[in-house]
Amino acid sequence: MRAKEAAQALGITQRMLRHYEKEGLLEVARSANGYRTYRAADLRRAERIRDFIATGFSTREIRGMSACLSDEGAGPCAGGIDKLTEKLEHIERLKVELDDKHRAILERLVFLKSGLEAAE
Repeated sequence: MRAKEAAQALGITQRMLRHYEKEGLLEVARSANGYRTYRAADLRRAERIRDFIATGFSTREIRGMSACLSDEGAGPCAGGIDKLTEKLEHIERLKVELDDKHRAILERLVFLKSGLEAAE
């Protein structure tokens, strides 16, 4: 399968596929004329990469979980649970920070609105 068809099948751009390859996450065979040729296993690997990115992982983080990307590592894989747990903890910290900022903005709005109402 060529790059355009692979990208369409995955719901991503050809540019993203090239990015995965450039980052060392995906190794794709080339035909005699130099076109990238995607096998079914390549598509499954790219799909896993896409899904990790969609859940907030960087390409650097995904590279650290490369054993989880192949068909052999699609199930439980070395380090996968640890990396997912770390990401979940990071997201939980971000949620707390965002909740604090949200609360602070709401308090500031109440203060500013009450000041405007008092000035009227």
